Amino acid sequence: MINFLKRFYLAIILIFMYAPILVLIVFSFNESKTMGVFTGFSLKWYETLFNDIFIKESIYNTLTIAVLSATVSTVLGTAAAIGIKQYRKFSRNLIQNISYIPMVNADIVTGVSFLLLFIFMAMDRGYLTLLIAHITFNIPYVIFAVLPSLNMMNPELYDAAIDLGATPMSAVRKVILPAISPGIVTGFILAFTLSVDDFVVSFFAAQGGVSNLSIYIYSMARKGINPSINALSAIMFIIIITLLVIVNVRSNIASKNKYKTRKELLN
Repeated sequence: MINFLKRFYLAIILIFMYAPILVLIVFSFNESKTMGVFTGFSLKWYETLFNDIFIKESIYNTLTIAVLSATVSTVLGTAAAIGIKQYRKFSRNLIQNISYIPMVNADIVTGVSFLLLFIFMAMDRGYLTLLIAHITFNIPYVIFAVLPSLNMMNPELYDAAIDLGATPMSAVRKVILPAISPGIVTGFILAFTLSVDDFVVSFFAAQGGVSNLSIYIYSMARKGINPSINALSAIMFIIIITLLVIVNVRSNIASKNKYKTRKELLN
């Protein structure tokens, strides 16, 4: 009975979370423009989506900013995580807590802060300011993803590489980076997903001439939702789910390999 209640409770939670998304995906194939009645299967809203020049521009901005911000924030966040790991316990905990503040800070506060900063610096808000904002708020998430891999790594590997004649940079590149690669990949995918999904910070960091998908959907929603947005949302959901599956699969494979290696060493 208890197991049944647990499964029933889990099923209710999953239905509550994913039923609206499934309805959205189903109606992205609806022939009619209305969301109230499914009149027949059609791909016309996907055709409309890929023929809309404004949506194409928003998709281009979203993907390029996501890739660039994820790449730069992964490099900076990984370097920061390696540096944080070298501090003593008190200093390390202090810097970690300071680094995590942007993750728990309200998005509206972060967005307004960027807006005021760009106004103070007399920077025209556009593609560059949007990219800077995304890089900045992604860095703490990369640090958060990389540090566990550093904590699991044998701390003597770096010293052993130095003793064997490697330079510090060579030891980092050939020893540390391969050892923490699962965390780096996870940080990159996490940063990419957050960049694609972000609205609040993007809204304040960009201006009318430049918009990503989130800003475009918001501006369209104020005039009335076009069913092509259902198609766009369905594609975004599938992409994000695919990325999350990749992260989980890589994590499971890495865990199994580490367990297998330890077992072989013990034997």
